[in-house]
Amino acid sequence: MTAVPFPAPTVRVRDFHYDLDALGSHVLLHDEIHVWRQKLNSEFAGVELFGRTLSADELQRAGRFRFDAGRNEYIVACGTLRVLLGAYLNIPPRQLLFTYSKYGRPSLVNDSPASDINFNVSHSGGVALFAFARGRKIGIDVECVRRDFETSEIAERFFSTAERAALRDLPQEQRHEAFFRCWTRKEAYIKALGEGLSHPLDQFDVSLAPEVPAILLATRPDAQEVRRWKLWDIEVPGDYAAALAAETDSRHA
Repeated sequence: MTAVPFPAPTVRVRDFHYDLDALGSHVLLHDEIHVWRQKLNSEFAGVELFGRTLSADELQRAGRFRFDAGRNEYIVACGTLRVLLGAYLNIPPRQLLFTYSKYGRPSLVNDSPASDINFNVSHSGGVALFAFARGRKIGIDVECVRRDFETSEIAERFFSTAERAALRDLPQEQRHEAFFRCWTRKEAYIKALGEGLSHPLDQFDVSLAPEVPAILLATRPDAQEVRRWKLWDIEVPGDYAAALAAETDSRHA
């Protein structure tokens, strides 16, 4: 097996608006990653528009929500994904067919007109991020920075030895934000791997200090894996943290 390098991807981040007629079509090149930001608390008219794009089973799941807020957020998130994929593939959003991994990650069925497109979705506290790439694995995560969240206990339980030490070395007033930087970077990486939380969070190290860019520092047991991935912080509102992970090469024979 030899590694075939990809060009260094360019990440483009844009806001999504619910005017479906104005979206048009989009071109996604192999050396690009597109990230879309979306507010899930859309107006009723927007929810109604997105609802028209959903499949029968998605509408059924939406109907199980007890409260309007949760149901509307689900409809907007699913609808946004369908609309964006439809724009990239130039097919009606409602015609898209999804399959789901055992970890719940959606992907297009094999007979899709663009089987090399990879996408990932994350949402938290009314904000959603949608990432798209061609021919490379990607993962994205966004988290609302909750002030009532006991970060030290979670870090001691799930972070690696190096990350726990780096967190303790920071001034107390910087640790809360650093925890969420670390968490989103780790989540983005394991989502890109496609393994969900089945991948032990202490088997790799990411940067977390405020002055250090998003970097995958080490991977275990295969130390060479670290060379195959790149991390980015994604700009989101002040009360959120977000990160993107993507392959920088592919292991083709």
